[in-house]
Amino acid sequence: MAVIYIALVLYMRLGWFEISSVISNYRPTKRVSVIIAARNEESGIARTIEAVLNQNFPMELLELIIIDDHSADRTSEVITSYANRGVKLIQLNESNKLNSYKKLAIAKAIGLSTGEIIVTTDADCRMGENWLKTVISYFETQDLFLLSSPVIYSEEKSFFERLQTLEFLYLIGLGAAGIGNRNPTTCNGANLAYRKDIFYEMGGFSGIDELASGDDELFLHKVAEKYANKIGFCKSTEAIVYTDAKPTLKSFLSQRKRWASKSTKYKNKAVVLLGITIWLFNFCMLACFLGGICYHYSYLFTFLVILVVKIFVEYVFIQPLTKFAGREELIRYLPILSLLHIIYLVYIGILGNIGKYDWKGRQVK
Repeated sequence: MAVIYIALVLYMRLGWFEISSVISNYRPTKRVSVIIAARNEESGIARTIEAVLNQNFPMELLELIIIDDHSADRTSEVITSYANRGVKLIQLNESNKLNSYKKLAIAKAIGLSTGEIIVTTDADCRMGENWLKTVISYFETQDLFLLSSPVIYSEEKSFFERLQTLEFLYLIGLGAAGIGNRNPTTCNGANLAYRKDIFYEMGGFSGIDELASGDDELFLHKVAEKYANKIGFCKSTEAIVYTDAKPTLKSFLSQRKRWASKSTKYKNKAVVLLGITIWLFNFCMLACFLGGICYHYSYLFTFLVILVVKIFVEYVFIQPLTKFAGREELIRYLPILSLLHIIYLVYIGILGNIGKYDWKGRQVK
């Protein structure tokens, strides 16, 4: 299992370097609709709106649509205050209980949008002024159908949040590497662009709409099934969207269980096999550690040897990612993260595929 894991990580490292860095002075020509689904975001959504409206991008080509998903705070009021700057508000008023309000919100916004290109982000994100220009320039010049771009945690307030930033870089790197290897596996809806006509050609979220999560990754799989060569990753620091790590262990685990729940809908058997392999490797390491504690020290010795190898190969993969993000100081946390990852992945792999979890005050599955 260790040999397989090492081979997989090195293969992913190769995929990261298969992606060329993006440098473009191209002026976008297509109209873009930026879509944000928001629920109880009054404290931070103004910052996100300002970041989008202050883009170095032709304003005549930009449309910002925000969907208020039954907020119980002043989210709608904050959005409405930007109406004179062209921000459009849609309010969900669904009386029937759904499992995926977010997909419904995005689909409604796309239906009312005027852009040829849809860009989704989240209500707690911030971007540099060249974010949209960089993303759309690459999208147009490469003639893509779907474009994933980097999302990075920032402004950490604790050691726990810094660990999350390092782990999240690993996840973003895996998504980019899969695209680089022409086998797209994952992306993040906080920084995702796709053609509006492709959304409808794929049937929108039909077939994946019963899950609360998956408006990004599962839709990526739908596109990849037919157009894998038309999916790209925007490898540019100008294209980064910044967001926040989870402040508590409870909120972190809830988020990760939500992400893991998507695996029940994977149709690509190679992606399923990849996930199972990584889970089994970590399960074997945990079993080996427990065997060393409860049965014989030789198991503990094996665990320590494999742990050192695991840390080394993960360093080889994640070091270029920390350099790309300008967060090389985080690499010193890798031994701790690598050790904790063993328990975390085994736990999430099980609980993420059973039962319900809390997402923004709702119990969903």
